Amino acid sequence: MLSRRELLLTSGALLIGCGPAKLPATAPSSLLGKPMPKIRKRRTVTGARVGTAANQNKITVVKFFAKYCEPCKRTLPAAERLHRANRDSVLLIGVAEDEYRAQVEETIKLYGLSFPVIHDRGNVLIGRFRTAELPATFVADASGRVRWVGGPKQSERDLHDAVAYLQAN
Repeated sequence: MLSRRELLLTSGALLIGCGPAKLPATAPSSLLGKPMPKIRKRRTVTGARVGTAANQNKITVVKFFAKYCEPCKRTLPAAERLHRANRDSVLLIGVAEDEYRAQVEETIKLYGLSFPVIHDRGNVLIGRFRTAELPATFVADASGRVRWVGGPKQSERDLHDAVAYLQAN
């Protein structure tokens, strides 16, 4: 978890045009460097509709998670902080892989998630993103290319640094 001091220093660096010098280490993925798979408008758990097609010229983060996933418990708070700090410049979409909607709703409530969450009950999106383990986080630059992938071994800070790097470059 980022300390308050680290968060302020990184935010300040972004404001003056500096960010991490390079992307953090990425998890392996056949999607790296390729266009992010499109998510057509889908209904979120709250009933809104969200998709990636209309999100031109913004960094896009798609985060796959599930209630039963132990590493997800570590990464969801970081994703929420990222969303709250970057609402206007980053689209973050959560994709829940739980079997039951009630499990998804419990996770949203437990972590106070304010970003849109899609319940991928049929595992359509996780298949489209070629994901075999959770958590999985895909970060695309403003042109829509996947530039960083987070897996179970990436730290909370890695997602933040990947987005900060793309914002600065």
